[in-house]
Amino acid sequence: MLLVIDVGNTNIVIGIFQGENLTHHWRISTRRNMTIDETALLIHNLFHLHDLSRDEVEGCIISSVVPPLNIPLEGMCERLFHMKPIFVAPGIKTGIAILYENPKEVGADRIVNAVAAYHRYRQAIIAVDFGTATTLDCISEKGEYLGGIIAPGITISAEALFKYASKLPKVEIARPPQILGRNTVNSIQSGLYYGYISMVDGLVERLISSYNWKPRVIAT
Repeated sequence: MLLVIDVGNTNIVIGIFQGENLTHHWRISTRRNMTIDETALLIHNLFHLHDLSRDEVEGCIISSVVPPLNIPLEGMCERLFHMKPIFVAPGIKTGIAILYENPKEVGADRIVNAVAAYHRYRQAIIAVDFGTATTLDCISEKGEYLGGIIAPGITISAEALFKYASKLPKVEIARPPQILGRNTVNSIQSGLYYGYISMVDGLVERLISSYNWKPRVIAT
């Protein structure tokens, strides 16, 4: 049994693999000040809730973009499973060549997206990840990580609009009845919803037209 943990800026996603099969998974909010004890209690309770045996865990691997949580997570693995976890970082063998100018700058989340997408499709890929930030990462047909684009995520874009425009209300991110807003709420929703679609579509089109390739586009 393999324990996998994906630590993002907004959520932590935890999974259990039996061979190639994902048998259990959970999503919790990211809290940067969690201690080893709190982390261990959380994982212990999730295992207990589903009658999973900690003794069956043979390995732990962690992808993290929140460095303050790395030590608590490592301590949790040592306490509950008596092993050091593997962290996705420069130097581990992923099967993907990183062609960034400085490979150490590529976030673990972008590396695992590239590995997973290429493993599944074995062709040129543009992987679009809608997280706290929205990233577009390009993988060649040879399985090389070519580079990518980072943009603010739609949620933090909406939060920034509400924070810095005093008279604009906070609205739900949703598709409005029509693109032309006839009230303030629908106008904001149109800008967020259709504006974000246009940004992502435009970036994908520019990436495709800038190079002589025909990638598959994947969103996650």
